[in-house]
Amino acid sequence: MARKIKSNSIVTASKSNISPWLWGTGGLLIVGLLLVALIGRSESEGESGEDLGPSEPPGPAPAGMVWIPGGTFWMGTNEGGRLFADAAPVHQVSVSGFWMDQYEVTNRQYAEFVAATGYVTVAEKAPSLEAILRNLPPGTPPPPAEKLVPGSLVFTPPSEAVPWNDVSQWWTWVPGACWKHPEGPASDLTGREDHPVVHIAYEDAVAYCRWAGKRLPTEAEWEFAARGGLSGKTYVWGDEEPEAGGICRCNKWQGDFPHHNTQQDGYVRTAPVGKYPPNGYGLYDMAGNVWEWCSDWYTPDYYRISPKRNPQGPASSYDPNEPNPFLPKRVQRGGSFLCSDKFCSRYKPAGRGKGDIDTGLSHLGFRCVRSPN
Repeated sequence: MARKIKSNSIVTASKSNISPWLWGTGGLLIVGLLLVALIGRSESEGESGEDLGPSEPPGPAPAGMVWIPGGTFWMGTNEGGRLFADAAPVHQVSVSGFWMDQYEVTNRQYAEFVAATGYVTVAEKAPSLEAILRNLPPGTPPPPAEKLVPGSLVFTPPSEAVPWNDVSQWWTWVPGACWKHPEGPASDLTGREDHPVVHIAYEDAVAYCRWAGKRLPTEAEWEFAARGGLSGKTYVWGDEEPEAGGICRCNKWQGDFPHHNTQQDGYVRTAPVGKYPPNGYGLYDMAGNVWEWCSDWYTPDYYRISPKRNPQGPASSYDPNEPNPFLPKRVQRGGSFLCSDKFCSRYKPAGRGKGDIDTGLSHLGFRCVRSPN
């Protein structure tokens, strides 16, 4: 989307409320000059005229980061349906400038963090019975004690087509699965050092950010950055279909989900970061590869009450589709290698994901941002 948009006073101006003399040949020139002036003003200010900070980088770029200039844009989509109902309505949002990681955090980078701090991720710790029961419908019998071991959820494709209303057909709890062993104890990171780190719970991402002197992006910052300066486009790269012209523009699912992946993009799971073309801001993998944590709590109707300037998300989470609707969830963005146009197309820039804060999965990672001050 465009880095800035016209103010509502310009969008709604009509011939009926402008003096007739303006509509002569000279008048049209004057109107054009007024448009340029007001649009230019919105280039560095929000809808209310508040300064959004510098449009140019405030100094040298931190290693591996790119500058995202502050601006105003239309956030969300009115596409509707099962996948995008919580991304409506389209609404105007202004964000201040910030630095953003050019790539998703990789296995190599996360290994450096763990080596420096001794950090242990959520997936490497045995879950508590309380945490397990919190995720289950009331009255569900507790799991046997021997099942309370470290592990994580791994995508395990079935051998044939299965109903889409039962995710247990392709998600499996694998003891020993974690960021170092993405598919379980028999797997490792050999050859995947520059793939995005996965099996990262929310607190795991926050811990890395703090160590690196960074933070997680807000949902509004993430979408503004993902759009890369484009206006009204379907994807982060424009309107071309993901595989138009035989060129794969992101790592997602090709074929029949979840049992048959043609691997047209070259990968069955994660791809190395930076494998596909960047967006207009020079950011890679803002569509597909892995879902990315944002700092906002999740609610399906937040866009109806969201502030227009630098929204930080609701005060707490709420998901009416859960047995426990108050289960703590944060927003996730960008889609993953499991996004299929026939099943889940939320790799589009407006698509919203959500996840339990204490859960990592084999398609979930993150990237960091840093405020200019």
